[in-house]
Amino acid sequence: MAVGEKRSAKTRILIVDEHPLIRHGIITFINCQPDMAVCGEADSIPSARTKLAECKPHLLVIGLRLGTGDSLEFVKALKAEFPGLRIIVYSAFEETIFAERALRAGANGYLMKKAVKEEMLAAIRDVLRGQIYVSRDLALRAFQKSLAAPQLNRASWNLATIDNLSDREMHVFQLIGSGLGTKKIAHALNLSVKTIETHRENIKRKLGLNLGQQLVERATRYVEENFLPSQKAEISVVRRKKVVPFRAA
Repeated sequence: MAVGEKRSAKTRILIVDEHPLIRHGIITFINCQPDMAVCGEADSIPSARTKLAECKPHLLVIGLRLGTGDSLEFVKALKAEFPGLRIIVYSAFEETIFAERALRAGANGYLMKKAVKEEMLAAIRDVLRGQIYVSRDLALRAFQKSLAAPQLNRASWNLATIDNLSDREMHVFQLIGSGLGTKKIAHALNLSVKTIETHRENIKRKLGLNLGQQLVERATRYVEENFLPSQKAEISVVRRKKVVPFRAA
């Protein structure tokens, strides 16, 4: 893709988000920069693949989503196929949990949806320079954590066990916490009921839970405590839809 190519005067950027108004705002802002240009936009992963082939961007900016063809899996696939492509994931999901997951998937930066537009510009410039971007608050917390002695209290144990969940298990866990049953989750993620039941059992094992009701209570509490109000509203929309929507989450 961009590897081995001589860059044009402006950095080419592809924007992927389901919502036209969000795309329009990002595109307008980026195109105002003298050294950047949006070469394409997409509202889904299939259309993003088409645009990638058409405009050969240097940088991809994509909203984190749940469900079929989720963006973390997309990022993993892209980094394997185009290792030189820079990727920024933006989301309303709490960065203390999801920034690390996005970076492990191959993203070069993680930006909160609530960030001011100047922060997106800073993230783009840092990533294009070959750096990793996360918010200053997250970087400071990570540094402070590295200096602090390990504390095996209940809170840190809970975080560690949740961190042990795979990306798919996290998706299932969040949907359980948003009120969906096994059949609805299976339908939403385009998976079999048996597969979701297996995920539920694995989640219970990793979280040290014995009963299904304990899992529901734990997942519900997690969603209530860790999701931003806007994200809780968005994820609850799944209850009224047949599939999990693309959310600039």
